[in-house]
Amino acid sequence: MIRYSLDCAEGHRFESWFQSADAFDTLLAAGMVSCAVCGCTKVGKGLMAPSVATERDAPGAQSTRPLSRPASPAEQALADLRRRIEAESDYVGPRFAQEARDMHAGLTPHRTIHGEARLDEAKQLIEDGVPIAPLPFTPGRKTN
Repeated sequence: MIRYSLDCAEGHRFESWFQSADAFDTLLAAGMVSCAVCGCTKVGKGLMAPSVATERDAPGAQSTRPLSRPASPAEQALADLRRRIEAESDYVGPRFAQEARDMHAGLTPHRTIHGEARLDEAKQLIEDGVPIAPLPFTPGRKTN
């Protein structure tokens, strides 16, 4: 595992763990690395000091610091929003556009959903009067 300090095009800084440097490069090229604050996918590696293992880091040693904690009130609010959306709605993945359209047409019962849609699908839903809103995070994937 490797931890990177990342910067987005909007100037936000955040950290995330990746299986390897190659895994980071692959995910970045696929647009699957997004800013933890604003969701921007224009992300790059920031400067980061190397981590040196200490006795406290030895296997079995108890650490008092959490694995991940929000760096700002904005990150905390975003994390709280994500938890609430995931707890109170159904994740429908790439079927979002069709599910939203079916509910709007009365073909399926109304319920709160979240998922993914291509830009052209989202535009068409809006043009057709289907009430949707973008999320400030990428649904379905766990991020730091």
